[in-house]
Amino acid sequence: MTKYAMVIDVNKCTGCYNCFLACRDEYAENDYVPYSAGQPLHGQYWMNVVERERGSYPKVKVSYIPLPCLHCEEPSCLKAATDGAVYRRSDGIVLIDSEKAAGQKGIVNACPYRVIYWNEEKNIPQKCTFCAHLLDDGWKEPRCVEACPTGALIFGDLDDSQSDVNSITNLEETEELHPEYNLSPRVVYIGLPKRFIAGEVILKDQQDRCAEGVYVTLTGGDEIQTTKTDNYGDFEFEGLIPNSRYRVVVKKTGYVDWEIDVTLKRDVNLGEVLLDPAL
Repeated sequence: MTKYAMVIDVNKCTGCYNCFLACRDEYAENDYVPYSAGQPLHGQYWMNVVERERGSYPKVKVSYIPLPCLHCEEPSCLKAATDGAVYRRSDGIVLIDSEKAAGQKGIVNACPYRVIYWNEEKNIPQKCTFCAHLLDDGWKEPRCVEACPTGALIFGDLDDSQSDVNSITNLEETEELHPEYNLSPRVVYIGLPKRFIAGEVILKDQQDRCAEGVYVTLTGGDEIQTTKTDNYGDFEFEGLIPNSRYRVVVKKTGYVDWEIDVTLKRDVNLGEVLLDPAL
């Protein structure tokens, strides 16, 4: 049995919006009955690209998170619908019946991911269909996946042992967006942005030279990580747990150890870390 799923690798997404544009090209004012009614020209993002900026100058990171309907195994939109207006196919694709869903604005509000949109003119809720009309016509992937130039979107059959999406999910590299919703989405992610700690090491008696190769250790959150400063004296720890407490220790032979405790309520730039020469 076919079991469609999508993996989105945030590390590969450059924010080019090709996925969004391909979706618009396919659906704007185009009816594909009974799969979907035409998408309006404005106000809907069946494949949205969410920009996430983290950190503070000069340690700033920007991630782009493609966000379609996640085609949950336990869809809250289906539970909110009446008369079978929302249904889940045997292959896992969740669809909205445009005729039965007329007037059911509660379907929009039921989605915690906010990926269902209200068409005021047609009086219906609408969303991504995984391009079900194309898949049923023999296509191997939705338009957004086809248009992605970096391979950030991977689509396929979870029950096909040879598919890329099967291999990736079996390697347990993936994670859910908002797992606390308990909806078991068929769209999962790699590299969702978490917290980071960064800084720059400076040797107090050699401030005209970059402090390369200085050991920096991070403890806390049930882990120990060690890194070295790069040729600019910079260091960074990525993928840390929000609101967790960490200790950063900077060590270099001939210098006094430097350490600090940090609680990650947000991304932290420690700025310039000055190491004093040992007496």
